[in-house]
Order: sequence, then C-alpha cells, then structure tokens
Amino acid sequence: MAEEPARGGSRPIVTRDRRRSRSPPSRPNSGDGSPPTTDGEPVARRIQRGYAAWARVYDWFARATASVGGVRADCVRALDLDAGDAVVEFGCGPGVNVPALREAVGPTGRVIGVDITGAMLERARGLARRRGWENVEFVRGDATRPPVRSADAVLATFVTSLFSDPYAVVSEWCALADSVVVAAFAPRGSRPANAALSAFARLNGRLFDVRGGDPLDQLDARTAATGRALADRMETVSEERYLFGTISMYAGHGPADDRKG
Repeated sequence: MAEEPARGGSRPIVTRDRRRSRSPPSRPNSGDGSPPTTDGEPVARRIQRGYAAWARVYDWFARATASVGGVRADCVRALDLDAGDAVVEFGCGPGVNVPALREAVGPTGRVIGVDITGAMLERARGLARRRGWENVEFVRGDATRPPVRSADAVLATFVTSLFSDPYAVVSEWCALADSVVVAAFAPRGSRPANAALSAFARLNGRLFDVRGGDPLDQLDARTAATGRALADRMETVSEERYLFGTISMYAGHGPADDRKG
C-alpha cells in the first residue's frame, strides 16, 4: 500500500536502533500484497471496506469503551516506553490509544499511527489537530506490509483477528522493534462471554472473514498464532487475560537471536 503521511512528503520512519540485526520473515503475497480471503478478496480491501462503512460509529464506540477492563492502558504500560521513544501503532483507527502513547513517550518522542482506512485516519488527524499535537503523525498503510523501517515499540489492539495469517504479520512486526504488544480476541472465558463474542464475530462476518464453521474457533486460532509469533521472534513473552477471558494481551520484549542461535 502507498504511504500517506499526515504532513510533509513521504519519508521512512527510522529511530535509534537498540536491536540486533534480524532477518524479516517471508510471507505469502497476492494482488496488493495481502493474502486473499476465502472469497478471493484481498485482506486489505476487505478491511478498508468494512471499517470505512462504520468509521463514525466505531470512533464513538471505541472512545466510550476505551477504559473498559483496563486493556488499552495495560497495553501501553507493557510497551515499557521511555521518554523520547518512537512507537508505531498498527491499526490505529480513530486514535483512541494515541493520548496514552503520547504521554508515555513525552514531548520528545514520536507516535506514528498506521491504518489502512482513510475514514479512520481522517478522524485520527482531526483529533490531533484539535489537541495541537506536534509529535503525532498518521500514515495510510497496510499493517501486513509495514510502511516503517524501525521503531522502539509496536502496538496493535484488536487487529490481528482480521488477518488470515497473523503469524506472518506479527513476525514481521517483531523485526521492527524491541517491544511488541498485541491485544486480541481470545474466546477462552465464560460461556456468556463467548456467546457475546461469537455474536459479534458473526455480525461482522465479512470483516473477520467468517465463512461457516465456528467463528470462535477462528478467533482462537488467530490469537494463538499471534502468541506463537511473539514466542518465536522475541526473547521474552508474557500473556494477560481480560474481560472474562475474551481478550488476551501478549507483550514481547527483546530480539530472540541469542535464544535461537
């Protein structure tokens, strides 16, 4: 996907590099670079169409529920950011996590939000303009083809459930930064909570690429793949569960080069 910086010309994002050298993993490509869904539509196009249709509603809902369960706040804390760091958020949406990320990196740090949906980015940019944030920028890009070269940390909340191959996507994120934190749907909790999550996935069946079968099995498999990618690519990984077991947060830190070999 083409880059579309919030301001100025196109430029790569490069920060101080605390990492050892790592080779990015390979992944399958199709069409625009995204693996196809079960009906042949590229993942990027499916996500664009799905989120563009309800950007306004999602913005309201995400802000209204931002503090529920403490998931988003814990994700930012788990990144272990320092003042002056640069953090990239994939699937930033309307910018719900940006205030906490900006506070964590301070006025000398940078927050870069990446999203594939123009309508979401417009809402995020509007927020930044209203708040007068100078160290925040938004880039239109595909999280499966990161428009960044390196950063100090990567965050993604409720994004990996949309990918048909989250292992490959998250593995590539791990090649960009020392800290990678991901929150994803994990149907391992109570029966009522799982029923609500199943209904949500079916209601948004096209967005999640649900085509028959049990949507909970698909969500669980994609979240498990996310955890495996972090375990394989990072030195240490922790997992926390929230909201009756329906959400898992994985936090990976440090490259896995020494451990692997």
